[in-house]
Amino acid sequence: MLAVVLLLLVVGAGVAVVRPGPVAGWFGADGPTARPTTEAAEPDPAPVLAGPDANAPEPTPDGVRAALDPLLRAPELGSRVNVSVADVTTGRSLYARGGDDATVPASVTKLATAVTVLAARGPDHRIPTRAVAGATPGEVVLVGGGDPTLAVGANGFYPGAARLDDLAKQVRQALGGTAPTKVIVDSSLFPGPVYEPGWDSDIPTGGFGAAISALMTDGARRDPRDARKNFESAHGWAERHPQPDLAAGRAFAGLLGLSGSAAEVARGNAPSAEAGVTGAVGTPGTELGQVESLPLIRLVNIMITDSDNVIAEALARQVALAREKPASFVGGAAAMDIVIGELGLAADELTLADGSGLSRSNRISPSLLTDLIALAGNGTHPELAAIFGGLPVAAWSGTLGGRYQVPATAAGAGRVRAKTGTLTGVHAIAGLVTTADGRLLTFAVLTDRAPAGSLDDTRRALDRITSALAGCGCG
Repeated sequence: MLAVVLLLLVVGAGVAVVRPGPVAGWFGADGPTARPTTEAAEPDPAPVLAGPDANAPEPTPDGVRAALDPLLRAPELGSRVNVSVADVTTGRSLYARGGDDATVPASVTKLATAVTVLAARGPDHRIPTRAVAGATPGEVVLVGGGDPTLAVGANGFYPGAARLDDLAKQVRQALGGTAPTKVIVDSSLFPGPVYEPGWDSDIPTGGFGAAISALMTDGARRDPRDARKNFESAHGWAERHPQPDLAAGRAFAGLLGLSGSAAEVARGNAPSAEAGVTGAVGTPGTELGQVESLPLIRLVNIMITDSDNVIAEALARQVALAREKPASFVGGAAAMDIVIGELGLAADELTLADGSGLSRSNRISPSLLTDLIALAGNGTHPELAAIFGGLPVAAWSGTLGGRYQVPATAAGAGRVRAKTGTLTGVHAIAGLVTTADGRLLTFAVLTDRAPAGSLDDTRRALDRITSALAGCGCG
């Protein structure tokens, strides 16, 4: 199964997606939606991460140790570097240094979020956004279901996302001759707080996080078109709405022909449909329309490729809802822990405060990460293999696109596919690597005591470690 999934190349790069077996159904009838572009077609990319050779020799623990030990002494890695390397096919540990030690994972946390939401909800699950009739004629309640990619119209940040203009059209048709008079915003599905207490003080307003709400558009970005245009140069930064639910409500009101003023948009709760009269147009609680998100397989792909923190927090709350926990930071973390245990993984090596990795309170052991990746790749849980479609490829895509381009790391180019994580003093990388002999390994390297001001040097040190795995037979 993994060899097939590794052919799921990034849709955003403009290449085809191979969708055999159950994957085709997960994407929906029409498959993933490509980003519209007016640019000239790019040439076909060079092959990357060819399928693993089932007959390739497995590296030996002594061989892996000889390759990695000298590199782990690099001063730019800091005083604590915890590592785990395992064989994907057998699950056998090939190297561990602090492998079971709890370590701050930064954005590598998103791998745990991806696996748990795919296990709890399934790759084809879609998140609804609904509109229902309010308490008085003409009052419309916009009910957030937790879709962070919801767009206002055709020019949203996330291609193929559900759209408020489509929902507004349904509402106008359902109301018939009744004119909309007010929009009530119901974002109560996600109880507070909207920011995790363990986040650094600059995150809420720093452009990489946002107030987490069950109702938002474009990941709470103020200007989605500008954010997409400048995504690469801004490294994903964007100005965000401090109250994304009200911003979505004002946009929806405008689509219904209202001004969006404070008198016409307010927070509230959707009324329950009255027994015996459900379906009557205008009856409080009657559904007037609904739109649905992209399937989770696509949301997971975007979250991992772009390291999208807002999507990550929304998906953690989907795990909470699936396990009947409050859809909050605490509830999401508790539910993810439960699902990790259900999968037979070491839940005692996981302590989470959020789903994005922005919190410094998170702890994950390197061995849990490699066990998680091996489980997703060994074919026993095909739904989990969706995590591999979004993993950046060394020297080619995502957060690894600009790395592995110097002689010391060239062996990893096209052979390493991994999720990265960075906070001040924290650097991590976890994913897959194909050795020179064609053996597929999983690795996790986490350092949470790196020296200040060493961002580029520490990343290069991590790249040298993973390139050493790519370049050796390690026999």
